[in-house]
Amino acid sequence: MKKILALLLTVGMVLGLFAGCGNSNTTPAGTAAAANPTAAAAADSLDGTYDITVESSSSMFNIEACQLTVANGKMTAAMTMGGTGYLYVFPGTGEEAAAASEDQYISFEENDAGQHVFTIPVEYLDKGVDCAAFSKNKEMWYDRTLVFQSVSLPQEAWKESPLKTVADLSLADGTYQVAVTLEGGSGRASVTSPTKLVIADGKATATIEWSSSNYDYMKVDDVQYDPVNTEGNSVFEIPVSGFDWKMPVLADTTAMSTPHEIDYTLTFDSASLEPAS
Repeated sequence: MKKILALLLTVGMVLGLFAGCGNSNTTPAGTAAAANPTAAAAADSLDGTYDITVESSSSMFNIEACQLTVANGKMTAAMTMGGTGYLYVFPGTGEEAAAASEDQYISFEENDAGQHVFTIPVEYLDKGVDCAAFSKNKEMWYDRTLVFQSVSLPQEAWKESPLKTVADLSLADGTYQVAVTLEGGSGRASVTSPTKLVIADGKATATIEWSSSNYDYMKVDDVQYDPVNTEGNSVFEIPVSGFDWKMPVLADTTAMSTPHEIDYTLTFDSASLEPAS
């Protein structure tokens, strides 16, 4: 019996060791440490300062504008806030901020318009970044997650751009079909694919047909394009700056009580190009 008990104790200890080893590789839930392996880093970008779009996990942490600075292999983001309700931010969770010393907090600077501007380090783009914010009124830390969107950067920001132009592809003037992928918004909208693409004088124009009739205009590079039809699903003809990259566009929807613009991207797949029949 003693031998059996000793054996059982030994097995239990071994299993406990294995359980401990298994936990050593886990990432705490709710943190940004679960890295996106395809996230862009400073090494992918050229030194400079660029406007960038930031997605915030909370509408209460409203970022009106943001500038990304890349210098000496590091990135920082200057976030101009839509309000003055936060006194500090911290690159981490609220729990981590509460345990940190005050000299680790990032204070705001006030711009000429009286807005609060927080400048924080950015390790990656396109990956959730924990950023705790200290409320002036509530006097407590709130967890926020920020995503700095690489698709909003200009092509000149990249060392190697995936974008292929009409000239790169040696496309002759004519009418083609091309596969197009839509991303953004709530995920419920879609566009017809493949779609018509016209090359004229070395410039590409695509026909975009939405899955509803509720879009009253689109914007590409801040230029507004109105529908080319009056019945059925909304159809637009927009310029295509390049293939094989996520081209930012805006589309204004009237489906809700108040019309509003929604950010999308369109990716035109150069491998799918073929002359229209």
